[in-house]
Amino acid sequence: MSTGLQLVLAALGSALLGSIPFSLLIARFAGGIDLRKVGSGNVGATNVARTLGWKWGTLALLCDAAKGVVPVLLFPALMTTASPGLDNERVLCGVCAILGHMFPPWLGFKGGKGVATALGVVTVLAPAGTGIACLAFIVTFALSRIVSLSSIVAALSYAIAEVVLHGSDLWGPQTWGLGAFAIAIPLLIIYRHRTNIVRLWHGQEPRLQLKKKTGEPEV
Repeated sequence: MSTGLQLVLAALGSALLGSIPFSLLIARFAGGIDLRKVGSGNVGATNVARTLGWKWGTLALLCDAAKGVVPVLLFPALMTTASPGLDNERVLCGVCAILGHMFPPWLGFKGGKGVATALGVVTVLAPAGTGIACLAFIVTFALSRIVSLSSIVAALSYAIAEVVLHGSDLWGPQTWGLGAFAIAIPLLIIYRHRTNIVRLWHGQEPRLQLKKKTGEPEV
């Protein structure tokens, strides 16, 4: 099998795994509800936590993160013709998993914002940058109790950390994908939070509350 065909199959497999709507399935199993019709309507772990509580929200978070970990570890390892270190192949699988989560065909291409799945991907690709991003999230959330703001700060922190930690090494022949990922994915995640950014600007973004409130916008 040619390298190109292997890459296409790996990308498709990653996107399919990423598109599994775990949060929607968990909400139906745990509460018999359609997550798209409650809370913010977003099919992400935050909406599960708001609607069903932190235990189910944590499960949704872990499942969505696993959608990033599994394809990044699995599909490149199965390739018979891959680059040394598998960096660019892993980036491809990670990006496709994140895009699958954001734009699942089964839900009319209306998925989550990609934070949890991206967390799974970067945990494999860049543990040091991930640690810094997680610390930024924890500190921001502890101070604000706003998930969207914490996610945006974490995404920016990851990008900055990768550039500072690795510098020009991110743009080598075998690692350029890591550099592109470190810039593009945080920007995409921030863009997916554009409505949250508007509410933050106007001081209208709510703090995280784990019980459902009718008409409450998403954090």
